[in-house]
Amino acid sequence: MSTELTNELKPLNIAILTVSDTRGFEQDTSGQFLEDSVIEAGHRLVSRRILPDDVYLIRAIISQWIADQDVQAVIITGGTGFHERDSTPEAVKPLLDKVIEGFGEEFRRLSALEIRSSTIQSRSFGGMANNTVIFCLPGSTGACRTGWEGILKDQLDSRHGPCNYSGLVMRKPERAFSRLQEVIGNRAEK
Repeated sequence: MSTELTNELKPLNIAILTVSDTRGFEQDTSGQFLEDSVIEAGHRLVSRRILPDDVYLIRAIISQWIADQDVQAVIITGGTGFHERDSTPEAVKPLLDKVIEGFGEEFRRLSALEIRSSTIQSRSFGGMANNTVIFCLPGSTGACRTGWEGILKDQLDSRHGPCNYSGLVMRKPERAFSRLQEVIGNRAEK
């Protein structure tokens, strides 16, 4: 986690995905809450999508965002419960380079203050892939509010100390480009 703090916000490029078999944009209050919160915090919304709860569709869009040097953070809402169609963890975890263990723990701790022991049914988690930070929240607007206000608002803010994720994801373009050159160079040598 970055210890480089700044006095002014360094806006991040953030993509939002709602995973739902039943919602369209007009019914997507969770995605709308996250969009409004991201913009209000001074970040840039670069994409907002709604997809059905399908492992391969979710992996496809998340893989695209991870590879896109213009996307630094992804917030996913929905598909983290125990319903037979809930598959966000199964779709996203294989794509991660590192899991942010503390995110799920802290989300459930904060959530327990609101919904008590029902929080154990949440499979919320966070991780990093290609210097893109990814956070997966439940589909309810209340859970998104808890996650945003209790964790994400600060951790995506370059001014928050003693550490935040901003410095790590701001390095993404140069790392992605140098890695691409390395891969292309290795293929040309063979």
